[in-house]
Amino acid sequence: MSIQETIRTEMTTAWKAGDTVRRDALRLLIAALENARIEAGRLLEDADTIRVLQKEAKQRRDSITEYDKAGRSDLSAKEQQELEVITTFLPTQLSDDEIRDLARGVITETGASGAGDVGKIMRPLIAKVAGRADGGRVNQIARELLGG
Repeated sequence: MSIQETIRTEMTTAWKAGDTVRRDALRLLIAALENARIEAGRLLEDADTIRVLQKEAKQRRDSITEYDKAGRSDLSAKEQQELEVITTFLPTQLSDDEIRDLARGVITETGASGAGDVGKIMRPLIAKVAGRADGGRVNQIARELLGG
């Protein structure tokens, strides 16, 4: 069963169970996936679906940060609930230590030696984490390892 089919099944289950928070979050995901399908002009594969889910998760994280800054804990809590639903469909995220190990390998492979080489290692590193880590976190760890 594809990720999209799973999301639709979960939405129906949440609806029947009366879980309005989960149902509404899944409806938003279904709408985002449908918009992405229309934009792409084709059916989405699981890799495309994961990219859409990651984008939606990032939007929720950004919103949570902004709502917290504005003192809107009610809106922040709603976004947090949606984020929790979204993350159930994403691949297991890598820990910082796992990202560091991958980054060290890429640094060795590319011969990167200083902060100026961050760009040199990011493309292969992002390819290795392939949706299992936030790009900002990966970049931060790469800069840390290269002394930047």
